[in-house]
Order: sequence, then structure tokens, then C-alpha cells
Amino acid sequence: MTRSLAIAIMGPTASGKSRLAMALADRLPVEIVSVDSAQVYRGMDIGTAKPSADDRRRVPHHLIDLIDPTDSYSAARFRADAVHAIEAIRARGRTPLLVGGTMLYFKALRDGLAMLPPADPEVRAEIDAQAAVRGWPALHGELARLDPRTATRLEPNDSQRIQRGLEVIRLTGKPLSTLLADPADEGSATDMLWISLEPGDRSVLHARIAQRFDAMLEAGLVDELVALRARHALSPGLPSMRCVGYRQAWEHLEGRYDREEMRNRGIFATRQLAKRQLTWLRRWPDTARIDCLAQDAMEQALECVRGRMPRGERANTD
Repeated sequence: MTRSLAIAIMGPTASGKSRLAMALADRLPVEIVSVDSAQVYRGMDIGTAKPSADDRRRVPHHLIDLIDPTDSYSAARFRADAVHAIEAIRARGRTPLLVGGTMLYFKALRDGLAMLPPADPEVRAEIDAQAAVRGWPALHGELARLDPRTATRLEPNDSQRIQRGLEVIRLTGKPLSTLLADPADEGSATDMLWISLEPGDRSVLHARIAQRFDAMLEAGLVDELVALRARHALSPGLPSMRCVGYRQAWEHLEGRYDREEMRNRGIFATRQLAKRQLTWLRRWPDTARIDCLAQDAMEQALECVRGRMPRGERANTD
């Protein structure tokens, strides 16, 4: 395989990205780079569907378990970490295989980053206080007036992104969408093969999402959060605790609703996340799109890889 090539497997949650990545790792000399904004947190294993210890022994994985749940991780830091990992993997004569569903991180790697202001605790506290009184849908309406392009792609209760959109406006006087349209650095020079796993039948993906969330609950998602709360000074406003699954488990532990309602809300939130991911993917250029429900999805992905390999190396993937 050409040493400059990197492979990206993108897709919504529950589309089988990790399973495909491990199947490709059985046929290709790869190391996996996680593109997941939740898997960076140590101790958050069940709700983020981290690769198993056995998978991590079989194939090297990178950008997992980087920080504690009390810390924050940005797209800028991801880009720097990912570029470093890609270069190191290449230096070992192997191929980087980027796998995940955090589309903003993929975009940061592909297009570079705009010069955005860092988080401001005082401004965020002010916005949170307003949300406590007015509700996030009202702040979403405010964002829609000030930055309609950003607001259009957000749900009315997407507190983390609504907060960031308003924060950027208050700090810079400019809409986030305007700043993102003018990146200040160059995108990655990596020769990237983009593969997108997308369901031919959305209802099947929804069923997978429900099964996946039930499996997380059965595996002890709530108990995992109880242990994290005992070990760290956590709050519901932290980015880690806003992750799908953990947010609903937190509210369940606070007595806001019972376990069945937590399950229903967690499944609904995961479906909304998948919808946002698919919206991103529909706009992604130069992408090989594979039905994640197809029986031959792995063979289709291998064929995409073969198409980018020198003729003499293709036999290695058979």
C-alpha cells in the first residue's frame, strides 16, 4: 500500500464502523486512530462503545483514554494529535485507519481549522444561567436570529453546541458559521480514502441503536457513571457528561425519571445523533458510500482500498 495513503471509515452510530475496521485490520497492515469525541475520556468505556481489550491487543489503537472526564478536548487538539499519530504510523511502515463518527473532527483534519476563541468560563456560566431560566429552545431561537446557518443544523435542546454558538458571537461579534467558512490553516496533506457507511434502511439502523443502548444498560452503564461520580468532581455541564447515554443516566440518578424513561430518552437521543451524522455525511465530497447493512460491505470496502493501491500490492488484500 502506498505509504501516503490513509483510510477513513465514517458513519453514524451503530453502523458497524468498528467491526469493519477490525475486519480490514485482518487483511491490511493498519493501525487504528479513533475519531470519537467521547472515547478520549478515561473510565467512560461502556457508554462510548470503546474497543475491547482483546481488539486493542490485536491492533494498535490511538487517541483513546487521553483525558479524565473533568477535562475538555477540542477539535484543534484532535487535529494535532491525529496528525502526529498518522505520521508515526506511517513511519512504522503501516497505514493509518481513522474510524469514528465525530464529523467535526474529520472536517478539522480535512479542511483545517478556523481561528476560534477558546472557551470562556464566565461567558459559558452566563449562558447556562440564562438557559436555566429561559430554557435551551429559547436560546436556540436567539441563536437562530444571530447565526441562522449554525442554528439550522442544531436541535433546540443541543445545549453544548447552542452554548458554543452564542459564546463565539459574544466573544467575537461574529457568527460561528462565518468563522468556520474561513479556515486559518491548511487541511491535512494526507492522501485520504474516505469511506462512509450509510444504512439503506433507516428503520434497521434504529433497531440496531435500540439493541446497542439496551446492551450498554445491561453491561452496567448506570453503575459506570456512579463509579465515575465517586471518583471525579463531575457536573452535568461538563462536555463528558453531555455525551449521549451519560446525560440520560445522570438525570436518572438525579431522580428526574425512572429507568424505562432513561432508556427511551437515550435511544431517542442516539437516533438524533445518527440523524446529524448522516446529514454531515450527505455533504461529504469524494466519498465511497457503502450500505452498512449489505452482506458484502467488507468486500466493498476492500475493493475501494484495492482501487487506490499499486497493482503489484493488490494481491496482499485477497
